[in-house]
Amino acid sequence: MPDFGENTAGLIIDDKESGIFRVHRSAFVDDDILKLEREKIFDKSWLFAGHVSEFPKPGDFITRTVAGRPIILVTSDDGEVRALMNTCRHRGNLVCREHKGSGAEVFRCFYHGWIYNTRGELKGIPGEEAYSEAFDRESLGLEPAPRMHNFRGLIFISFDPDIEEFESYMGEAALNVIANTMDKGDMEFVEGHFKYSMRANWKLLVENSMDGYHAAFTHERFFAQWMPSVGLGGGRQPMEESVQVGNERIGAVPLGNGHVTGSLPTAARQGGVATPYLEKYAPEELEAYRKFLVAGHGPEKARMIEGGAGNYLIFPNLIIIDGWFVFRTFYPTSPDYMEINGWAAMPKEDTPALRKARLDWYLGFQGPGGFATPDDVEGLEGCQMGFATHKEVEWSDISRGMNGNVKGGPGELQMRVFWREWNARLTTGQHAETTED
Repeated sequence: MPDFGENTAGLIIDDKESGIFRVHRSAFVDDDILKLEREKIFDKSWLFAGHVSEFPKPGDFITRTVAGRPIILVTSDDGEVRALMNTCRHRGNLVCREHKGSGAEVFRCFYHGWIYNTRGELKGIPGEEAYSEAFDRESLGLEPAPRMHNFRGLIFISFDPDIEEFESYMGEAALNVIANTMDKGDMEFVEGHFKYSMRANWKLLVENSMDGYHAAFTHERFFAQWMPSVGLGGGRQPMEESVQVGNERIGAVPLGNGHVTGSLPTAARQGGVATPYLEKYAPEELEAYRKFLVAGHGPEKARMIEGGAGNYLIFPNLIIIDGWFVFRTFYPTSPDYMEINGWAAMPKEDTPALRKARLDWYLGFQGPGGFATPDDVEGLEGCQMGFATHKEVEWSDISRGMNGNVKGGPGELQMRVFWREWNARLTTGQHAETTED
């Protein structure tokens, strides 16, 4: 086993000349590596926290955990969106214990009754006269997240007050891909979201979320059972590294700083993986939606928006899947356990019939009750069980598609992009100089 200590360089073999890329399996099981990830990745990144549609009006709020910290996302009484640390300044208890709410005027800690307004200001203390003159109420409001950025309604936060600016961290290429997703309409997160867990290392879900190689096998029942049941044919799907559309070859593209997409949006194709289902179950509504896109963006851009960018990663742990309308984050609580949040993001302009069709497609595949997510859970938990042999079987191979090989099915460039950024962050504290092959 490599001696990583504070230097994890020995955990990655990246031989571009020979076309070999391997990851040491201790990266999936070691507590010290998880500690480094928390310090050098999660504490030093812009992290997705939520969408404004989840708390649209003054007094609306949600609570969730981001990188181990409980936070409150709230639209305050002044109309400003805030991300507040959900801990009382008195003795540390959670100030807001509800998952979400509307019309809140204050948050009151149930432990000793300290009261904060929706801006986070401390407004009431039972028995305040018991404190000395040195007690400074104004300095004891709810602490905001060190950094917050609202991009097209998507709320990102960072726990590093000195982190680079959001635009620099994302880079123009990644921002363009996210913007293409948000251009689908006045986007909202559909009411309710998936929250589940998995007994597997968080990096396995990064890999799996962008991995086209496993779909024909792991998700065979989706293709062979569910799709025929809704009249869309089925059977095991062919494996392709990239797709020829017109004169364009569409495949994985690094976006810089560890961000990567399975394919860039392109006007060369009409629609994405959901299109056959939507054309079958809401054809008139889909055609009206296409006219709406053309009216707002022109025909070429409208095709790019509808087709989307496939599955893409915003480093370290935001997965967006245009074809299933998915936003997904996940955080480790131990090397072999993670907690996952998943949302359905759809245009408010949807008619009821089109919204129903989108949700049926989404639910057929996604979530603990879908035809595919349980397969992924089973697959990744099986990997984690297999890693018990990591001292005897040390390396995982992620070499598919290196040296420009696009034959024989999907490659693994998407995963290598992630791992190169991961390795650079842990070894240098900086972005990788390049994440490409």
